[in-house]
Amino acid sequence: MKTPRIIMVAAPRSGGGKTTVTLALLAAFQRRGLRVGAVKTGPDYIDPAFHAAITHRPPLNLDSWCMPTDLLAGIMDAAAKDVDVVVVESAMGLFDGLMAPEGARGAPSDIAALFGIPVLLVLDVSGQGQSVGPIAQGFARWSDAVQVHGVVLNRVASERHERLARSAVAMADLPVCGALLRQKGEVLPERHLGLVQAREHGNLAGWLSDLADKAERELDLDAILEAATPLAERKVDPVSMAKACIPPPGQRIAVADDAAFSFLYGHLSLFWRQAGAELVPFSPLANQAPDASCDACWLPGGYPELYAGQVAQAEHFKKGLQDFALKHPVHGECGGYMVLGRALEDAQGQIHSMTGLLGHVTSFAHRKLHLGYREATLLADNVLGCAGTRLRGHEFHYATVTETGDDAPLADLAAGDGTSLGVCGGQRGLVSGSFFHVLARCSNQNILNSSYL
Repeated sequence: MKTPRIIMVAAPRSGGGKTTVTLALLAAFQRRGLRVGAVKTGPDYIDPAFHAAITHRPPLNLDSWCMPTDLLAGIMDAAAKDVDVVVVESAMGLFDGLMAPEGARGAPSDIAALFGIPVLLVLDVSGQGQSVGPIAQGFARWSDAVQVHGVVLNRVASERHERLARSAVAMADLPVCGALLRQKGEVLPERHLGLVQAREHGNLAGWLSDLADKAERELDLDAILEAATPLAERKVDPVSMAKACIPPPGQRIAVADDAAFSFLYGHLSLFWRQAGAELVPFSPLANQAPDASCDACWLPGGYPELYAGQVAQAEHFKKGLQDFALKHPVHGECGGYMVLGRALEDAQGQIHSMTGLLGHVTSFAHRKLHLGYREATLLADNVLGCAGTRLRGHEFHYATVTETGDDAPLADLAAGDGTSLGVCGGQRGLVSGSFFHVLARCSNQNILNSSYL
């Protein structure tokens, strides 16, 4: 089978146009008849869902702080399976991450160095001309382990503006692989956690088709394909990868899946299925309860704060989940955790009754940004692992807990730099949850205590 080629789309900062360029490349390459795969560095659900809308493959993430090397290799293997080219979209700025440890800071550059991925640097040139040259040169020379193979100029205002920027990048001895002109209507709408979800766009196919047209007009697709290099084969250790994965919480897993509950990491669902589990979707917004034949229920994060009234009125869902939790484990992450609580206050200050399976109350009216890497140490056995199991993931939410309730805490929490953040979440009987999103198990952890299920 032909070895797939790979390239990373990166930028000096967030908001520079990485997602637009990534989607444009995926759509244009696919139009050329290439089989395309994609992966996002760092914790993110929303951008990979846009990737999946084009590739029709599971949305996948790679994170060098959360995931050990064997898990990274397994995910990359899944992303590259049966494709011609893989486009890796970086998070944040190319070299942004924690201060340490080297090579596992959570920076996109860690992934580029580990897999030998060439970088296509997207430079937002709005408000500058020749100054983009030193920026391009600095990024290209910063690390011997990270190779910048080309530059895309983004948000170009005019032909003169493009000439100035191109000449400056040429002085940095880097090829310019295209210049995207600034125009109205090219930006995807956003909300408080990022882009509005792919599933909520009424004309996503048309928008992506227009983006492919733009890529064909304004990008040198042949040069970008030439810059993409064959992905070096890495041996995947299935035993080590299994130890790093979160095992399936059950054999048949009821998974909430709609506009309010959509933030399930693709590598978890993929590897759960590969382990023999069946995922059974249901929609709380459609007033559906988890299938009673399932033996576990997972409530992912999402936007329940935007649908709090609808969730509160979904009596069949709430009663069904309450009945399910009498016999089977139920776990909620972030938005799912909010719905497991007693009540949720929306942005207008209206209180909505939730499932009451845990005793806390959350509020979107009293907002505070919680963002960053997290390591959680479980305080008791549950579907995530045995007491003492260390898990890595992240938090990203604006909601706050206004009433803690009297449930036992789920885990001790620490920030990515090791700073203690105290206890988090709650656990009552077979029900557990927290704002913490889990990506992987830390190295040398025990396998799940199956007697819990």
